[in-house]
Amino acid sequence: MLSRTRRAWRRLAEGRPAVAELILFTGISMGMTVLQLALMPVLKWAFGLTPLVDSAFQVLGVNTNADGSTFYVFDYAAGALPAGGGGLAYFLAVQITLAIAQIINFFLQRTVTFKSDTDVWRAAAWYAVAYVVITFAAAWLQGFYKAPIYEWMIGRWGSTGEAGADVVTMIINALLSFVVFFPILKIIFRKAPADAPAAGSPALARAGAR
Repeated sequence: MLSRTRRAWRRLAEGRPAVAELILFTGISMGMTVLQLALMPVLKWAFGLTPLVDSAFQVLGVNTNADGSTFYVFDYAAGALPAGGGGLAYFLAVQITLAIAQIINFFLQRTVTFKSDTDVWRAAAWYAVAYVVITFAAAWLQGFYKAPIYEWMIGRWGSTGEAGADVVTMIINALLSFVVFFPILKIIFRKAPADAPAAGSPALARAGAR
């Protein structure tokens, strides 16, 4: 059974490499989502024990809400949810969780999914740029759905609803990253052409001697 599965996978990878990459990308992304769902409550609980909950983190005011208040890209008002926005404690829990998941994701996607042999530091730099852009976009979108989700779920189920809201918002973030990251990683994690002669190889030396 295992050998048949391996042969089938090898045929798929050779015949339809893009499909195989998408399958691997999806599997690893799901694993990173599970990691975030496990790690986020722990970090949120740990930071929730500190005074950071009462320290507001509201930056990049870009617009005005219907009630006249400022719309912040990163909007973590002081105070525990749902009355507040979780403060700096919630912001750190979210960002540290995402950073850990993305670092692991970078190496797995590079070596397992795309089998890239490009310069790792250059790939890491472009990956970091993509991560920052996506983080800002996801934070901006979160301003529209975070508060209603927490208010509704906590009002209905209390502390259980808060944990459920954590899961819902994390899944939404993961889906946004999934949709955007695959085409970006296809570009970042390119492979050198198989027939390109390496520097100093006999083929290259013969070509230069002509």
